[in-house]
Amino acid sequence: MVNNGEVTTPSPAEPVTVGKRGGRSPRDMALSLGILLVPIALLLLFYRFVLDGDKPVSIDAEPTIQQARAAAVFEVAAPQGLGDDWHPVNATFKRDADGATLRLGYVDPEQDPVQLIESSIPTATLLPAELGAEPEAVGTFRDGARTWQRYDARPGENALLLLEKGRTIIVVGTTDSKSLEKMATALR
Repeated sequence: MVNNGEVTTPSPAEPVTVGKRGGRSPRDMALSLGILLVPIALLLLFYRFVLDGDKPVSIDAEPTIQQARAAAVFEVAAPQGLGDDWHPVNATFKRDADGATLRLGYVDPEQDPVQLIESSIPTATLLPAELGAEPEAVGTFRDGARTWQRYDARPGENALLLLEKGRTIIVVGTTDSKSLEKMATALR
């Protein structure tokens, strides 16, 4: 250092010593983490149980159903009386050169996806697009006067198919057959 023209060397500082409690022990680190994790855990519990954070976000499918009915391309069937544990999560209506398609997506009571597809597109075009290249018919399901065909669709998916004049109805999902049957039975 330069002080009034004289060069002086600083005196060596005394070494800093850490006392017995000056360092951090693993116990101190665990307590610090615990203090941070407790509020995070409380927020997650609040989100899950008070705000129903795991519950699917339901939409109102009725405007899309009305749009499909107004188009009058085919007779539209909508699910009736499924219960509060079924959640509509998406709804679309689309017209193509081949016809029109209504899609309604639901989450069933076991939190599995179920999709309802109603279409006027020819079945030979619709089936491979919706059920995979080679869907396999494996049986039937009778719902009053209607007889549905059961299909093994894409890997892990089951489907029910109803062929009617002017439309094809498909109920497909990764859920068990009972949920698909409940959806099919609810169609009015």
